[in-house]
Amino acid sequence: MSTIDAISDLITRIRNAQQRRKLTVDSPASRNREDLVKVLLDEGYIRGYTIIQCPTTGHKILRVELKYFEGQPVIYEIKRISKPGRRVYSSIKKLPLARNGLGISILSTDRGVMSEVEARKRSLGGEIICSVF
Repeated sequence: MSTIDAISDLITRIRNAQQRRKLTVDSPASRNREDLVKVLLDEGYIRGYTIIQCPTTGHKILRVELKYFEGQPVIYEIKRISKPGRRVYSSIKKLPLARNGLGISILSTDRGVMSEVEARKRSLGGEIICSVF
């Protein structure tokens, strides 16, 4: 199955799995998806992730371990900002705080994918991939 927007597919899979209180969610592995999941792990929104080999097809699968606190998902909302039809770029000076600082935005910069906190430290702008809180 091919998808046009791999990041939106991953975000939707995470959102749907957390609504159903799943412990893990699987997604086809790619470099972009892995970079996004790495930032979610670094910021404490997921428990972990692994890349496994599918026994039937041999393709790589990204398995994300979701995180819950007192029975509620840690990720309250995850929303795609920049889409294939409308890319959203921002300089670091004009980047708004996600939920007034309660959440994070994930950016794709020329130095890689990182959270807005890290981008502010490095004074880098870029494409706003998604916001999480």
